[in-house]
Amino acid sequence: MHALEKIMAKASGKARVSPGEIVTAKIDFAEINDLYLQTVYSFYEMGGERIWDKNRAAFVFDHYAPCPTIESARNHAEMRTFAQKNDLTYHFDISCGVCHQVMPEHGLVYPGMIVVATDSHTTTHGAFGALGTGVGATDMACVLITGELWMRVPQIINIRLEGEPPAGVFAKDVILNVIGALRADGAVYKGVEFTGSYVDSLGVSERMVLCNMALEMGAKTAYIQPNQQVIDYVTARAVRPFEVERTDPGFTYAEEHVFELDRLTPQLAFPNSVDNVYALEKGAGVKIDQGLIGTCTGGRVEDIAVAAEILNGKKIADWVRLLIIPASKEVMRICMERHYIQSLMDAGATIASPGCGPCLGAHEGVLAAGEVCITASNRNFPGRMGSSDSKLYLASPASVAASVLKGVITDPREFLGGNT
Repeated sequence: MHALEKIMAKASGKARVSPGEIVTAKIDFAEINDLYLQTVYSFYEMGGERIWDKNRAAFVFDHYAPCPTIESARNHAEMRTFAQKNDLTYHFDISCGVCHQVMPEHGLVYPGMIVVATDSHTTTHGAFGALGTGVGATDMACVLITGELWMRVPQIINIRLEGEPPAGVFAKDVILNVIGALRADGAVYKGVEFTGSYVDSLGVSERMVLCNMALEMGAKTAYIQPNQQVIDYVTARAVRPFEVERTDPGFTYAEEHVFELDRLTPQLAFPNSVDNVYALEKGAGVKIDQGLIGTCTGGRVEDIAVAAEILNGKKIADWVRLLIIPASKEVMRICMERHYIQSLMDAGATIASPGCGPCLGAHEGVLAAGEVCITASNRNFPGRMGSSDSKLYLASPASVAASVLKGVITDPREFLGGNT
C-alpha cells in the first residue's frame, strides 16, 4: 500500500484498503475556520450536545481577522461561545494567523494522522506526512459529533521533481509549472505525492507550498515522505506520539509525471485561472497596482526574508502598493527579530495582521475595477481579491518583490544572482 492508504487503513481499523473503497475513518484533528459558523448550526440540528473530544478540535479565526464587518464579528462571537461551552483545549483567535500555518506551529499536525478542516487547502499538511483534506460544514458537524468521517480511498499519482532549479526559482515556480502542465483538473479526487531529488532536499516551508497548491489540480489530498528536517520540526512540537508511514516497495501509482527542473525559469499564472501558466518573461513589463506577499501559500519566514533581501535599502515604485501579511503571529515575531519587517516598511510596504487578508476578497487590500495585482497567494479567479474586473497574476514572493520595486512584472533573478 501507499503511505496514504496505510494511514486510511489504520484510521478505519482495516488491514488494507484499495482505491475506490469507502471507509469510515477516525479523525485525529478537526479545524473550523471563521467562514463556517454553519458547522455550529449543523451540529445542533443533528442533535449534537458536546463534541466528541475537546482535545481534537479547534476554531481558527483567520479569514476575517480582525473583523471587517458586523456580520463577521457576530460569527466570531457565536463561535467563541461554542468553543467555551465545549471547553476546547485549542482555540486560535484573531491574533494567531492562518490555520494551515498555526496548527503545525502548535504541534497539532504530525506524520501518520488524518486532519480535516473547513478549508480546501488543507492538502498543505501533506508536507508533514499527514493526510489532510478539506470538508464542508455538514461533514465537519458529523466529525464533531462522532469523531469519524466517511472517505473514498483515492488513486495516488506521483509527481516526480528532479534536479535543482537555478537561483531565483522557488517552489512556487515549480508548482505553477506543474499545474500549468497537468491543468486544473489533472488530479481530481486523487492523492498527489511529490517525490524526486528536488523534493528530498526541501525544508518545511517549500514542501508546504507544493502540497498547498496540489489542490489547484483538484487533488483530494497531497503527501511528501518526511525527511529529517520535517521530523525534527514535528518532534520539537507534536502534542502526541506519531509514526511515519512509508509506501511499500513496488507500489504502482495510477499515474506518474516527471519534471526536470534544472532549466526552469520563474513562472507566472496569468488571469483568470491557476493553470494559465507561462514563463514569467511573457508577462514582463505588465504594469501593476499592488503586490501581495502572504497567506497560507506565501506568508512564511522564508517568503518575507527574500522580499526583504530584494527590497532592503530600496523603495517600491511610485503609485504601487505592497502588502505583507505574515502567515502567523510566530512568523511575524521572527521576521521582526530579524528586522525584515522594519526593512520592508522602510521600502514602503504596508504590514497587515497575520491572517488571510485580501486573498478571499474580504478585507486588508481588496482591489478596485481595472487594478492589477501580482500575488504570492494561490488563486486568481475573477473577483477573488475584490472587483471581478481586477486582474491577478500568481508568482513567487521573490517575483512579487521584484515587481513592486519596478512597478511592472519583473524577473527576480537580476536581484538574486540568477541569469535572466
